[in-house]
Amino acid sequence: MPENSEGPYFEDFKIGQRFKSKVGRTITDVDNIWFTLLTNNSNQIHFNKDYTEKYFPGEPFKGRLVVNGFLTLAIVAGLLVEQTSQNGFMLGIENVKFLNPVFAGDTIYGEAEVIEVRESKSRAGFGIVKIRTWGYNQRGEKL
Repeated sequence: MPENSEGPYFEDFKIGQRFKSKVGRTITDVDNIWFTLLTNNSNQIHFNKDYTEKYFPGEPFKGRLVVNGFLTLAIVAGLLVEQTSQNGFMLGIENVKFLNPVFAGDTIYGEAEVIEVRESKSRAGFGIVKIRTWGYNQRGEKL
């Protein structure tokens, strides 16, 4: 590991530990449109305002562009890197659910809880930490 590397190591994690992101991230239409187009997502609800106004005028969308769920997921994970994975790497993601839509102008925060800590069965000297993570907006609604 690099000298003066900050962030926790495997031995620092304990079941039940909780983390909150130190900052929030406000999403813009530009963030959403660029991410959506960079990832070749062709669902117009993420980048065509005329389309959303015509076909999704009611609640909860009100004709607004909906932030791409994978952008929301990436931001929540990124907000917590310093406390969760600065000195490791992600092995996978499971049981992802999007509970509420995100729109431009929403500010995203992240929280996480350590739910499992164990030695790797297949790689000696490595450990696995399972972390339950969720995002929420400025109103405290889970995303």
